Amino acid sequence: MNNIVAFRHFSFDDDFAFRSWANVNGYRLSVYDPAIAIPFDLLDDLDLLIICGGPMSVYEEELHPWLADEKRFVQDAIQRGKKVLGICFGAQMIAELLGSPVYRNAHKEIGWHTINRTQEEHPWFDNLPQQLVSFQWHGDTFDLPEHTQLLATAEACRVQAFAYGEHVLGLQFHLETTPACMAAMFEHWSSELIAAPYIQSESQIRSQFGQSELSIRMLHGILDRMVTA
Repeated sequence: MNNIVAFRHFSFDDDFAFRSWANVNGYRLSVYDPAIAIPFDLLDDLDLLIICGGPMSVYEEELHPWLADEKRFVQDAIQRGKKVLGICFGAQMIAELLGSPVYRNAHKEIGWHTINRTQEEHPWFDNLPQQLVSFQWHGDTFDLPEHTQLLATAEACRVQAFAYGEHVLGLQFHLETTPACMAAMFEHWSSELIAAPYIQSESQIRSQFGQSELSIRMLHGILDRMVTA
């Protein structure tokens, strides 16, 4: 049985996309909050680590001291050749651990935005179209780490997806976010929905809730390829 571990960074983050995939395939999924505790012995039997998004920034260790342990765990997983998927905050953490700075982007991306694949080929991206629309909610970005492949880009934020070798993938965008989770984001973070070039209104985002089903199917395809590679 494959052992999947996910790190979740806010209480109302919805693990439906990961749990439904794990259940269908008979995998074991364990979800942890790194701010509470990370059992480091998880590394021994780990088949895939998923680092989910979060409202904090990876460079805010003074505000969130627990980030040091999470970074150490992720670094160990990468060095041991474990398969790692980082999403948004998770992708930024991987980038930092690979030596790239993480910083405020010129524009926040909130809502459904177009993402374009590059000419780089990677087996984990085989199921994705050349152009797709995905949900986004982030204000940070990062430089492409050395020795990685740039797999996808977008107008407001250049690095949307990258791969490090055959075992690490970073996605800036959110294929996993459900309408229920988006609705909770509106309740908690509505102050971020201001008039700006790449920020959509709540009504604009809600009008495209139907896209989440396709997004989750694309994510499941990526996860299938990661686990079976």
